[in-house]
Amino acid sequence: MSTNRELDVVVYGATGFTGRLVAEYLSQTYGVNGEIKWAMAGRSMEKLVAVRDEMAISKDVPMVVADATDLTSIEAMVKRTKVVLTTVGPYQLYGNELVAACAALGTDYVDLCGEPAWMHKMIGEHSAAAQKSGARIVFSCGFDSVPFDLGVFFLQQQALKTLGTTVPRIKGRVRSMKGTFSGGTLASFRETMAAAGRDRSLIAVLRNPFALTEGIEGAEQPLGNKPEYDEAVQSWIAPFVMASINTKNIHRSNMLLGHSYGKDFVYDEMMVTGPGEKGEAMAMAITNDTSMAESKTKQGEGPSKDERENGYYDVLMVGEHTDGRSVRISVKGDKDPGYGSTSKMISESAVCLIKNPDLGAGGIWTTAPVMGAELIERLQINAGLTFTVES
Repeated sequence: MSTNRELDVVVYGATGFTGRLVAEYLSQTYGVNGEIKWAMAGRSMEKLVAVRDEMAISKDVPMVVADATDLTSIEAMVKRTKVVLTTVGPYQLYGNELVAACAALGTDYVDLCGEPAWMHKMIGEHSAAAQKSGARIVFSCGFDSVPFDLGVFFLQQQALKTLGTTVPRIKGRVRSMKGTFSGGTLASFRETMAAAGRDRSLIAVLRNPFALTEGIEGAEQPLGNKPEYDEAVQSWIAPFVMASINTKNIHRSNMLLGHSYGKDFVYDEMMVTGPGEKGEAMAMAITNDTSMAESKTKQGEGPSKDERENGYYDVLMVGEHTDGRSVRISVKGDKDPGYGSTSKMISESAVCLIKNPDLGAGGIWTTAPVMGAELIERLQINAGLTFTVES
């Protein structure tokens, strides 16, 4: 890990929809040339300047031209900064060289990746280089999977305080959510499906909840693919579209934490739809919903500012011990999950790495084991998230 760099953070993809929101957040929260020295990066200097001016960002913010197809420009960008924050996806198309450069050159890295097959590949190819250079590579620093990964971590910390032990079973239950899928998320989903069509071996990776634990597998996990009634929340529950990536990241966190949640830890993630016939009907409707696959939203498009400001999410985590004792916590966000809250979460993840150079050694991480309580604190102070113990 290199601490002697000109810049603290480079926002790569600053002209894209989410990248613009990240740049706006850093400008409003950390200013220019203050405690965080940050820059905007993208393929076109003309577009970077136009976005900077449109977002009323200071002209003192440096502009960096870098293109995923030009390795020289990527390496030059990586050498200038302590952390690369990238919103340029699908990562399986545009992230390979960037991860390789960061891992080789000792530059920390955060992204919004929800592409488990690509993450599996990057772990295999670049873990050794990142460990050697000291680069902390942290995937999935947005709605997938920060509230869920840190929610499980927070619950287990509470379990240690109140029960004297971690719990072997946690249920993630999305109680409510208002927001839309980003065009980038949809593009990543489609590219992942296309890649699996070309290489059938990827299907096993996508289906395996332990795909990111480097050959270490644990207890059998719930499939979470059909409606059911959950006594723990007294409600019908339905499949949750982000569960596939979140569960993989959470099991990786457990592995990286030395299996502190237990070697037979069980986790699943579902949406709460309500009690009775109405709740059951809603659960059935969600299960059969194909809107994500059929959405016409294009990459670079997104909701209006009002839609982002009026969005929210509320996730309940129920931890159950084998002796019947339990712990409940909630994680809530004050903006729409895919854009407003995500742009704040990835920004604070990058800043957390800068402020805490001694957190974690080099390697490929998830948020909980490398930033844990420090990131939770930053998110609660700056990013509109709350982590609350419930009775």
